[in-house]
Amino acid sequence: MPITNRHFVTGNPIAPPFPEHLQQALFGLGCFWGAERKFWQYPNIFSTAVGYTGGYTPNLTYDELCTGLTGHNEVVKVIYDPALTSYTELLKLFWESHNPTQGMRQGNDIGTQYRSGIYTFTQEQFDEALVSRQHYQERLIQAGFKLITTEILPAGEFYYAEDYHQQYLAKEPMGYCGLGGLGVTFD
Repeated sequence: MPITNRHFVTGNPIAPPFPEHLQQALFGLGCFWGAERKFWQYPNIFSTAVGYTGGYTPNLTYDELCTGLTGHNEVVKVIYDPALTSYTELLKLFWESHNPTQGMRQGNDIGTQYRSGIYTFTQEQFDEALVSRQHYQERLIQAGFKLITTEILPAGEFYYAEDYHQQYLAKEPMGYCGLGGLGVTFD
């Protein structure tokens, strides 16, 4: 997929190579426009990009994704410096920014591409994601909410979304965003 390799907000690259000291995280929390904005607005984030993961069709397009037949999820890739921002902080932002109890949807956005997911690049990320899910589940139960449906899996192939999707809400500030949390803090 041809993309502009310059983040519209940060000015940093959205595709590799990245400086060696940086790490990446991958999250699905509904429509990727709002999800990406949540992460690029977070302090000390180097770069973000939106794309697709977790499905069957290689090199898919947004039109193919919307058929519901590819199995992919809309995700945001977050590039960060672990000396400035921890993976724990990113997980906290993830949990608090959406409703992880809805299965294959977020609000009015319905389909497999809107499912909640954490896709990990290391065993440490995987283990930390599992612990964070258990912790947030306890917080949700205390607040009267249902069980978390978030999938936690090793990261598969990431396909960049079309260029017009990258940093969409910075380019179109009045654009659609149905993302919303439950009002339950992680801490």
